[in-house]
Amino acid sequence: MISAFIVSFILAAIKIVLTCMPSDLVDWILSKFALHPNLNSQDVKVTYNGKHLESEEKMKFTDYFNEATFLKKYYIFPGNEHLFLNPETDVSPIVVNVERGKKTIILYVFCYEDHIDVVKQFKGKVVSYSLRSEGLQTLSPEIRYLNEAVLS
Repeated sequence: MISAFIVSFILAAIKIVLTCMPSDLVDWILSKFALHPNLNSQDVKVTYNGKHLESEEKMKFTDYFNEATFLKKYYIFPGNEHLFLNPETDVSPIVVNVERGKKTIILYVFCYEDHIDVVKQFKGKVVSYSLRSEGLQTLSPEIRYLNEAVLS
C-alpha cells in the first residue's frame, strides 16, 4: 500500500515539474532544436567573397538575420547536398561561421531579390530553408559595394 502511494506521489511530482517549467528553461530547450538560429554578432565570423565583414556591417547582418521571417524548409535528398551548397546561380553566398561550444555551424546565405536561401551545415548534415527579410535583401548590395571598394 505504501509503495503504491510512493509511486503515485513520484508520478504526480514529475507531472507538476514538467507542466510548470520556467519559461527560460523552455526557451533554452526549444533553441536547441530550432532550425533558424539566433546569431550573436560577437560569436560569428561573417565573410563575403573571402573578405571578413567588420563590426558595423556584421552587426547589421546579424540583426537582420535574427529578425528574418521563416518561410519554408527544403527537403534535401541524400547525395544531393552539393546542389544546395553550390547552386548554379551568379549569387555569391555570405558565409557565416558560428561557434557554439565545441560545435561549429556554417551558414551559407544566398540573397535574392524576393527571398533568401540559407544552407546550414553542421555535424556532416546539410539543411536548407528559405527566409524573407527586407533588411538582408537591401543589405546585400551594400555588402557587394563595400567588397568592391576594398578590392579596388
